[in-house]
Amino acid sequence: MTQDPLVIALTFGVYFAIVMLIGWYAYQRTRNLSDFILGGRTLHSGVAALSASASDMSGWLLLGLPGFAYAAGLESIWLAGGLLLGTWLNWRLVARRLRIFSAAYDDALTLPEYFSKRFDDRSGLLRGLAALFILLFFLIYTASGLVAGGKLFESVFGIDYVVSIALAVLSILIYTAFGGFLAVSWSDVLQGLLMALALILVPLMALDLIGGTDPALGRIAAANPELLDPWTHADGSPLGLIGILSLAAWGLGYFGQPHILARFQAIASHEKVGTARRIAVGWVALTLTGAVLTGLAGILLIDPPLAEDARETVFIVLTNQLYHPLVAGILLAAILAAIMSTADSQLLVCSSAFTEDVYRTFLRRSASQSELVMVGRIAVALVSVCAFIIALDPDTMVLELVSYAWAGFGAAFGPALILSLYWPRMSKLGALAGILTGGLTVVVWKQLEGGLFDLYELVPGMILSTLAIVLVSRRDRPDRIDPVAEDFIRVREGARRTS
Repeated sequence: MTQDPLVIALTFGVYFAIVMLIGWYAYQRTRNLSDFILGGRTLHSGVAALSASASDMSGWLLLGLPGFAYAAGLESIWLAGGLLLGTWLNWRLVARRLRIFSAAYDDALTLPEYFSKRFDDRSGLLRGLAALFILLFFLIYTASGLVAGGKLFESVFGIDYVVSIALAVLSILIYTAFGGFLAVSWSDVLQGLLMALALILVPLMALDLIGGTDPALGRIAAANPELLDPWTHADGSPLGLIGILSLAAWGLGYFGQPHILARFQAIASHEKVGTARRIAVGWVALTLTGAVLTGLAGILLIDPPLAEDARETVFIVLTNQLYHPLVAGILLAAILAAIMSTADSQLLVCSSAFTEDVYRTFLRRSASQSELVMVGRIAVALVSVCAFIIALDPDTMVLELVSYAWAGFGAAFGPALILSLYWPRMSKLGALAGILTGGLTVVVWKQLEGGLFDLYELVPGMILSTLAIVLVSRRDRPDRIDPVAEDFIRVREGARRTS
């Protein structure tokens, strides 16, 4: 179907206007640093769930994952299944305890601040190291969103790639810098619903056009039966244990993602976590299924086949092919929603890490609340510029950038966070060793190729980080027991015996 760029542009314009109104309303309610970073810990279950999920599933959900399914077929279900399981485990194991613990430790607003107060780190070394890794990996992660935005504007409007990513930066920067956490969270609800709608409608329309599930599977089998075998690559070679672990292990990364963990800290009460978990897991299951089906539909409906460097545009091509320009504009706005819902969260976490964990901790302990909010907004702009520079290469694949940053956060923070919530005897030096080992393992492993080194760097990163924490903590202070963690565990055990 021939698309009218003007109609799509008008649709985008309406979407932008709504998001900016949300940002302006949130700006009116942002009075201090707690409001700017965590929205005053006032998120309801639905907002926390959709905000966490939408900020998790960035532009790669509508670009990278459909592109992977388009190229690899059902091999992609290992990745989708790992992410779904990881979502559930993160809400189940981390959300409630982190909400309670972060509030108990003098209302810790950021992940580095939580680590610092949990381990009574008066030197600032632990806090500074955690902030450093957040700034490093989020620059890469935010750049992936800008690459996705550049590809969107370039594919839909034919705009130069550099101009496209500049537009993506500006669109995200304005409402994030002014509205802070509330603007990001409220807009994430709209963006999450739009993403779900898009990933329902595109596969359904494609299946209707093809004639149903059975004809679709039959045609894929006739074209390349290996695409329907989750145990093999598209070329027929076996996927192997390393390949399966590398895909499924993406789910382990959830435990260390600061932009998702911030939603756990911001939920209004730990009692709302159960409802939020059910909403979040349902949304993730729905959207991951839709993304895989979109990629499979592209195998049948896109002719000629997309080149390797263009496969991440499969959702865009199908949308333009299947729908009226007005509907296409709404669905393509879902890509923009996916990009913005993650990039805004990443920018805000970077800003929080710099403002709370670097500026106030090391530079200006006496800074006023208004000064800290202003510094936070400036930090959003600076991080945006740095991410823009990283994203300038048009050949960069969205999934590759996301993969690297995801592994970095998961390995650096995942083991340290989980053990800090469940093991009262974990020590400050153990936390330092775990964060440093996990982060550096990802960086080093990524540079190596072949054999065992083809294993996704998140896996060795988490294993070595966990070992470092346990070994160093046992050697460091085996008799030290964290009072908050010990009290929490004692209350939980008492409640179980009573019930």
